[in-house]
Parts: sequence; C-alpha cells; structure tokens
Amino acid sequence: MADLKEWLLPASTINVVREPAANRPPFQGMDLLGLKKRGQGLRSWIRVDTSGNSQVIEVDKFTMMRRCDLPARDLRLLDPLFVYPSTILGREKAIVVNLEQIRCIITADEVLLLNSLDSYVLHYVMELQRRLRTTTVGEVWQSDNSEMTRRKGSRNFDNVFVNTSPDYLPFEFRALEVALESACTFLDSQASELEIEAYPLLDELTSKISTLNLERVRRLKSRLVALTRRVQKVRDEIEQLMDDDSDMAEVYLSKKKRRMESPISGEQSLMGYRSTDVASISAPVSPVSSPPDGLRLEKSLSIARSRHESMRSTESTTENIEVLEMLLEAYFVVIDSTLNKLTSLKEYIDDTEDFINIQLDNVRNQLIQFELLLTTATFVVAIFGVVAGIFGMNFDIPLFDVPSAFQWVLIVTGVCGVFIFCAFVWFFKCRRLMPL
Repeated sequence: MADLKEWLLPASTINVVREPAANRPPFQGMDLLGLKKRGQGLRSWIRVDTSGNSQVIEVDKFTMMRRCDLPARDLRLLDPLFVYPSTILGREKAIVVNLEQIRCIITADEVLLLNSLDSYVLHYVMELQRRLRTTTVGEVWQSDNSEMTRRKGSRNFDNVFVNTSPDYLPFEFRALEVALESACTFLDSQASELEIEAYPLLDELTSKISTLNLERVRRLKSRLVALTRRVQKVRDEIEQLMDDDSDMAEVYLSKKKRRMESPISGEQSLMGYRSTDVASISAPVSPVSSPPDGLRLEKSLSIARSRHESMRSTESTTENIEVLEMLLEAYFVVIDSTLNKLTSLKEYIDDTEDFINIQLDNVRNQLIQFELLLTTATFVVAIFGVVAGIFGMNFDIPLFDVPSAFQWVLIVTGVCGVFIFCAFVWFFKCRRLMPL
C-alpha cells in the first residue's frame, strides 16, 4: 500500500502547505496539542486539479472553510472520527461528497480528499487522474481537429457543440461520477461477498439445525441489515438529487463560476459602451443623420441579443441538468440492483427462518403426541396398580382359595387396560389430535 501511495503521489509533486506559526496565538497554560486533536489542527489532504495532477497539502479547518466557502457542519461530514450516513450536498462553490469510503470536497477547479491509506481512496484518485488525463488528451485532439476543419472552411456543427458529449463533462461531474462509481462498486462487492457466504450457510442450516449455525446466521443477518441500510441511504441520496432540478443546478459549479465571472466582463463592456456614447455625444452631430432611429435600432438589437443569450443560457442549463440526470440515473440503476440483490438475500433468509420454524413446530408437535401416548399408557398401567392395591388389603375372601384366580385377574385387568387405551386412541383420532 505504501508503494502504491508513493507511485500515486511522487515526491516531486508533493507540496506541503503548513499554517504559519505567526498566526497561532501563544496561549499559556493550555494544551495546544489537545486543541488541535479536537479538530482545529492541520490535516493532510490530497488535491487533484483539472489536469489530473495530485499533491498533498496540509491546511487547518478554518482555512478549508474559507477556501471552499463551506460551513463547519459540512466539514464534519468528512471527519473520519465521526460516522455519518452517505450524503451529497451542493453548495455555492463546492460539492460535499460523503459516499462510504470516499469523503471529498469537489469544486470547479479541484478535488480535495482527506489523505488516507485506504485502498478505495487511492483507487479513486488513480481513476480520477486517469480519466482527467484521458479527457485532456481527447480535448487536445478535438481542438486540433476542429482547427483543421476551420481552416478547410467546413460548416460541421458537430465540432461546434463538441462539449455537449458525455466524454466532455464538466470537471465536477467527472469527479462526482468517479465517486459514485467507487461507492457503488464498493457496496456491490460487499453484497457479492455476503451472498457467497450466505447461501451455503443457509443451506447447511436447513439440513442441520444447530446452535453454531444459528449463531452464524444471526451474525450474517446483522451484517445484511447494516449493509442494506447503507445501500438504501446512497440510493435515497441519488434519487433525491435526481428529483430536484434546483439541486442538480446547484451541483453545476462550472456554470456558476462562469456566471460569477460574467458580470465583470459585462460591466466592462457596458462601461466601454457608455464611454463610446459619451464620446459620440460630445462629438458634433451632422444634421443629415437621424440619431433617434439609430439608437432605437441599437436598443432593439440589444434586447434581441439579451433574449437570445437568456434562451441559450436556459437551454444550456437544461441540457446540463439532463446530462447530470442521465449520469445519476445510470448509477441509480446500479445501486438499485445492489439493493434488489440484498432484498432477495433477506427474503431467502426469511424463507429459511420460516422453514426452520416449521421444522421446529413439527418436532414440537411430535413431542406433544408422544407425550400424549405416554400419558395414556401410564393411565392404563395405573389400572394394574389399583387392582393390586385392592387385592393387597388384609381380609379374607373365597376368591383367594381358587387356584386360577390370579390368572383370571391379570387377564381381565389386561383386557380392560387395552380396551381403555384403544378407546383413548380412537378419541384422539376423532379429535384430530394425532395423525394416526
């Protein structure tokens, strides 16, 4: 794992940014190390930019809050010391992603992850770098191709709208896609491992009910419930983001960044336009020209141009929302398939439990039937005890002088006992208490 991290973050690209010592207040009599451990110290982050370059930076919590314009409660979602459910939050300048092992902040220019040796985090960084570098190469090739087409004077509109292809998604969409893919892959692999372990164990339990097998199934069901809850939370987050167009628009950070930068250029152009107007006003006007008509035409063209720009902006926003919705829908299908897999496994466990309960009920019924027969037989044997008690009394009767009296008493008592036993069995059969 250390070799993988060294290959991922070579020493030449590691830039460590530390908090200046002059900004730290020299408190006396306080444990500053204890305060830092409580969340205000430096933390190591992995930064990946739009070109796929990665570096390690060390910043404190407040610097990160100012850098990404995030409140403290959003950064708590990324704290590894706390356990929070999966969340995707769209903010003004960043996207806070907490999907299983992937906890990161996505902006329009960079991705910030807590530095960790977890294999899924390193795999996320490697996959994001690979896709960003591949996309960069594709964009260079496409720009060269479009330049050649332009020189040839071609009017191919596909080159004009090349950025609308799914291969050229905005940076934040690509980073979010890799995070969703990593989370879905991680959860699906855990569900597959649980399936491989569960089905043989459940089959063994149906063939042999033992305390050890029951305990193993109980632990398996606990893991299944916890994993189902996590998968359900990821599914709900994706579904909630898909159902709200405003939330998807908030996630489109590149559009918001361009919108924040556009008023500056608009004001500059407006100032230039006003200066031109002032210059035109101060210049002498020919009586032949008609300024009112020119101004009216310029105003009409400006209104038409603004309407056209607003329509293009609306169409672009709708198109990007549809692209994001298609992206989320693809991973929603994947996570829903994982949830269905876990639901099927839970149903199989419930069916196994029902089958075991039926078996136990059957054994319990057999024990009750055996106990009923044993009680009836005990009652028949008790008849012999009654007869022996009667003839064991100390008095003389003529029957004692008959030589075959003892045999006849045994025969009559036995016949009566057998008759009583058969009568009880017939009664149980009529009452359907015993399947005889």
